[in-house]
Amino acid sequence: MKTRPNYFAGIGSFVWLLIVAIPLYVMLSGTFQTREEFGDNGPLSFPTSFTLQNYVDAITSGFGRYFLNTVVVTVGVVAIVLLLVPPLSYAIVRSQSRAASFVFRFFLLGLAIPAQAVIVPVFYLINTVGLYDNLIGVILPTAAFALPICTLILSGTMRDITGELYEAMAMDGASPARAFFRLVLPLSKGGISTIAVFSALQAWNGFLFPLILTQSESTRVVTLGLFNFQTQYGINIPGLLAAVTLSMVPVLLVYLFARRALVQGLMGAGGK
Repeated sequence: MKTRPNYFAGIGSFVWLLIVAIPLYVMLSGTFQTREEFGDNGPLSFPTSFTLQNYVDAITSGFGRYFLNTVVVTVGVVAIVLLLVPPLSYAIVRSQSRAASFVFRFFLLGLAIPAQAVIVPVFYLINTVGLYDNLIGVILPTAAFALPICTLILSGTMRDITGELYEAMAMDGASPARAFFRLVLPLSKGGISTIAVFSALQAWNGFLFPLILTQSESTRVVTLGLFNFQTQYGINIPGLLAAVTLSMVPVLLVYLFARRALVQGLMGAGGK
């Protein structure tokens, strides 16, 4: 039986493609134009004389330091999440005790608390322990606010692992620790990739904690750097677009290499 083409779906897909592609085109084409050319021809114009000076200006104006600081924060946050969330989720899923249930409910409560509501106590705590204007002082609260949603995601993935697999491991004499490393972690790699990418994006795009908990140039991150670039460049939009493009490259690379694992994590253990 022949199916009729869905013209409405095709038109909708084309419109969505334009919505996504036009801003990307404006951003990329603007980075290769001079300030005068961009101002004279407008944002939709194609660059007539390609220039990389906008990227050079962005890097030489301190963006390299901001980029490195953001990498340190992101790696630290992801490391904390991957160290704590898998065993925590495993204990929540497999334990029948009230303590595990209480811990899970406590983490769910963290989903309802926005960072803006507790920024003053966080600032006081970070300042008291001597971590103000230190990248560690940014890493710890960022990771703490990523833990609830990551625990929810990974515990949902681990619940998809059937009881028969645990029974088979127990019949082979496997301890809970061995079942965790040999069974749970391999089958939860999609969920683990999901929480790794999610926490990395949270850390990379973080603005509130770096803004409140740092002040010196040496601890500034990309998001604050872009804010300063906007003030520095003024109406030099191509320079700002170059800095924005550089800040997007790591996020795009992470998504490019982790997209399959992300889909598997959203679909459940094993991607089924």
